[in-house]
Amino acid sequence: MIFYGLLGAVTIALACLVDNRASCCAKAVGGMGMTRRQACSCAALFTLFLVLAGTAALRIDVGNDYGNYVNTFHEIYVGGYVVTEPGFNWLVRFLFLLSGGENYLLVFGLFAVVTAVIFLKAMYDQSVDFTLSFALFMLLGLYFRTFNTVRYYFVLAVTLYSLRYVLKREYGKFVLLILLAALFHKSVLVVIPLYLIAALPWKKWQVALGAAFAVSLPLFQGFWMKVVLWLYPSYQNTVYLQKETGLEGSLMGIIRCAAVLVLGLFAYRETIKENRANLFYFKLNLLGLALYTCASFLPLVSRFGYYLITAHVLLVPGILMGMPDEAPEPGGASALRLLKKGAGKKKKVMFLLTAAFCLLYFAYFLLTAHQEGVRVLPYHSWIFTEKEWLNGSFIF
Repeated sequence: MIFYGLLGAVTIALACLVDNRASCCAKAVGGMGMTRRQACSCAALFTLFLVLAGTAALRIDVGNDYGNYVNTFHEIYVGGYVVTEPGFNWLVRFLFLLSGGENYLLVFGLFAVVTAVIFLKAMYDQSVDFTLSFALFMLLGLYFRTFNTVRYYFVLAVTLYSLRYVLKREYGKFVLLILLAALFHKSVLVVIPLYLIAALPWKKWQVALGAAFAVSLPLFQGFWMKVVLWLYPSYQNTVYLQKETGLEGSLMGIIRCAAVLVLGLFAYRETIKENRANLFYFKLNLLGLALYTCASFLPLVSRFGYYLITAHVLLVPGILMGMPDEAPEPGGASALRLLKKGAGKKKKVMFLLTAAFCLLYFAYFLLTAHQEGVRVLPYHSWIFTEKEWLNGSFIF
């Protein structure tokens, strides 16, 4: 727990040095090359990548499904039956062929690197303030959850990156990217209709129809469960169907969505109403809240919910940075200046309440991170692990 707390503090401090308003590769005026500030930003960003990818790649037996994945890797290698997608299976076979054996650490390491790169790239390119987005990425526990279900969090990073294509109305690129991601986790296909629905201009009759559909979910649970199992048959006859998630299991997702909803309504006129990107992310949050509250009976509803609420790392900075200042700062404000004298009072209050909520959320996450379904605590690294564990004898 102390390690994760220090990791969060150190990485957020590093993120304060990253300025995504000017590209690391941008040239200074007069053609003198990269400025000192840009060089510092680029170095901090690269250091963040090393820390995030390194921590994830060096872990062993961290995550509730780590051992299951090792078993899956073995079955893929020997040609056994697996339910994982073909793209994932091909990649595992290729890496094992490349390394000359069942080197599962290589597979975990590769996914750690690629997932970190995509998340950082998405936040750097698409957020109005990288520092705030990264702080949310850490404090909401999103980074630490990537230690679980590596192929799912890989495609989750891809969906965050894909939002740019929806906003640019480049729907062909969006669909193609999601179809490629589905080769690693087919549940990602659900974002194609959901993201396109959120991108539409909602009319009153459409909102009423959507509300009626949401209400039908808990009223006709048996029917909708059959629909889900038809779309995702690998859940059939599994322990997931024996777990009653309920509202209690979706509580933290509901709290997150509700908090973002309140924040958005508090500043809707100033930051969302006329801002296409923020409005799109805000609609995704509404869909996420509806899913968590009305479809909590579905197995692993959080997997579908995270496709909708991961955009919080882009929406919340968009709201906070979009609030007007009493004395606008030349060149634009940044997260480090939110509490300065020139910032508006409403903006300061919103920032402080958001920071308090995120810190409490992070504390709760750390207190529950050892439980079944998460199990990212305690942290172990294969660097300090006995050789017997590394050769797979704990599984085979």
